[in-house]
Amino acid sequence: MALTARQAARHFAACIERTARLLSTASAKSSGAAFDPAIPDNDARTASFGYQEVREEEKAERVGQVFSSVASSYDLMNDLMSGGLHRLWKDSLVASVQPFAGMQHLDVAGGTGDVAVRVLRAMQADQARQQESSDSPAAVPLGHVHLCDINPGMLQEGYKKAAQNGLGDLGALHWVTGDAEQLPFQDNSIDAYTIAFGIRNVTHIDAALVEAYRVLKKGGAFHCLEFSQMALPGLQEIYDAYSFNVIPQIGRVVANDEASYQYLVESIRRFPDQKTFASLVRMAGFRNVSYKNFTGGVCAIHSGFKW
Repeated sequence: MALTARQAARHFAACIERTARLLSTASAKSSGAAFDPAIPDNDARTASFGYQEVREEEKAERVGQVFSSVASSYDLMNDLMSGGLHRLWKDSLVASVQPFAGMQHLDVAGGTGDVAVRVLRAMQADQARQQESSDSPAAVPLGHVHLCDINPGMLQEGYKKAAQNGLGDLGALHWVTGDAEQLPFQDNSIDAYTIAFGIRNVTHIDAALVEAYRVLKKGGAFHCLEFSQMALPGLQEIYDAYSFNVIPQIGRVVANDEASYQYLVESIRRFPDQKTFASLVRMAGFRNVSYKNFTGGVCAIHSGFKW
């Protein structure tokens, strides 16, 4: 059942309180950095890695190390950090795509396959509907979902998930090691592009957006689910306290990796707000750009179309 923004916000606040109690014996650490949601004014040789400025060529390597470290516990951590709400957010992302049988779908930074599996299930459902309603004996093609991630460890977790869901042998899921800024796909070859909680980790957001535009067919859709800035008054302070004091401790207790989750929290704060990111999507060439907030602005889906 879908939650209203206010209900979801209350649910999220309750999850924060429960998680804080579970970790009350852990030594919470302050981030030691001032809150600054602005896009960093980097020169051509540096990029933000959380609150640090590092060489551009170093960022991809360090992000890779983060996700190699957390790959095996990534899905469990998502459940703990969001109180399970990330599942509803991803359901909404796939609903925005409106998958259909025969499509070529690209899920970038798809890692553990949460979105790819959902898209393929929806494509299977549409294939079944078309076959039931068709008078022709010709088979309806299923199409393909291309799951692209720069990290082999995350792809391996996605492959395991597909196998557990009985989707590993269909031939419809393609596993591709690739960079969001240099996608190994042809121009005008993709019907829909999704990226969930991944675009803030790329070195050049604008380059990733231009690549998304390049590979999409005319009329193709871009959908990005990403953490964003709170829109409900009074919740930002609670969210900040939870993010900096609790999430790294969950990472320490569950994944034995506090530093990686400290980076992930900081990367959320460095990501542009909803309106600014919508402007970046437009600058890449997309039209009819819009966004929708979830859970009071904890995250948002940005959508745009290639005309």
